[in-house]
Amino acid sequence: MKEPALPRLGAIAVVLHQGKVLLVRRKNPPDAGLWGFPGGHVDAGETALAAAARELAEETGVIARPVRYLTNLDIILHDAAGALQFHFLLAVVLCDYVSGTPVAADDVTDAGWIAVADVRTLPSSADVDRIIALAYSTTPTIGPI
Repeated sequence: MKEPALPRLGAIAVVLHQGKVLLVRRKNPPDAGLWGFPGGHVDAGETALAAAARELAEETGVIARPVRYLTNLDIILHDAAGALQFHFLLAVVLCDYVSGTPVAADDVTDAGWIAVADVRTLPSSADVDRIIALAYSTTPTIGPI
């Protein structure tokens, strides 16, 4: 695989609702088959906040309002020979659920509301548990049920 020319900017949407978190199973590398947050690339001229909401709708059909940035994730993956395969900077965006029932679309194979207590039982992308904990710790009006 050819090394990426530049790091890519992406955004992921963290949506908490009634003690559950919205997760998707990724279809494509680097996390194919793993559960994680809906998200994708930030388009030119688009904020990461807007990209998170757009990607959420594209991948799941769920509508949410981006509230604030929670953190950033550096995703840097190398192959066995040490060559760079993927380099993403992901803006993690907390979003307030507005409407919709999750349906897998675009580049995901499954989507759904997962009970926070059940997330650890899923094959997940790195940092999913940490991001959920961060979302709850910085959002005093909500908490796991």
